[in-house]
Amino acid sequence: MSEDRSAQPRSWFGRLTQAFSDEPKTRQDVLELLREATEENVLDYEALNIIEGAMQVSEMQVRDIMIPRSQMAVVNAEQTPKEFLPLIISSAHSRFPVIGESPDEVIGVLLAKDLLPLIIEDNQEEFDIYSKLRKATFIPESKRLNTLLKEFRATRNHMAIVIDEYGSIAGLVTIEDVLEQIVGEIEDEHDVNDSEGNIRPFDENAYIVKALTEIEDFNEYFDASIPDDEFDTIGGIVTRRFGHLPRKDEEVTIDGFVFKVLSSDTRRIRLLQVKRK
Repeated sequence: MSEDRSAQPRSWFGRLTQAFSDEPKTRQDVLELLREATEENVLDYEALNIIEGAMQVSEMQVRDIMIPRSQMAVVNAEQTPKEFLPLIISSAHSRFPVIGESPDEVIGVLLAKDLLPLIIEDNQEEFDIYSKLRKATFIPESKRLNTLLKEFRATRNHMAIVIDEYGSIAGLVTIEDVLEQIVGEIEDEHDVNDSEGNIRPFDENAYIVKALTEIEDFNEYFDASIPDDEFDTIGGIVTRRFGHLPRKDEEVTIDGFVFKVLSSDTRRIRLLQVKRK
């Protein structure tokens, strides 16, 4: 008697193949199959995190991750090298927006490497900042991150100035900011993990908070009293309150604060939007 193979349950690989061959299939269906593959040790967790991060990027907008205007390190075109070099050195960034007469007018981008001749030749008095400026790229707050990443790759730009609906400067975003949503935090020797870097004003009523922010730092910043006896990070206590690993756009209220998940993967929350209730 021949074995009826069609009656046998399909393997995870068979279901994964079916997911990509049949229409229609939702994104959630694909993710569930990939998670099952991870549980079967066919796909490792880091690879799954990257896949989920890449999929989330297509749903996120620039406003979700941009560095707000108040925290931008900018150079004034009217400054002398002696005046702006301390900012260049202390911030350790590689690119700086340059503003003109108006603080809302970005006239170009200055690359730190273009300032090396100042050190070698010691000719600061003859330095012409306008001759060193690169063209600035301007994008709206609503631009999707996956679209922005494609543009960064096509134009080889690494930074864009973000403008709001009125044409005013809202902030800036770099290619590193986008990539961090896919692969996680990218730190170098100049990064400092402090509350100022982990908590950024988003608008008058909201803040962008990294899930790895220490609860102690969160409480100090917001003058709050969220308990830290069980968890060290704000992401930990938020996950505990949900009772499950939350996904994008899920919300929970803790001690008068509304936490909205902006980015997460299979193991942790990455980014939160926080509002006072």
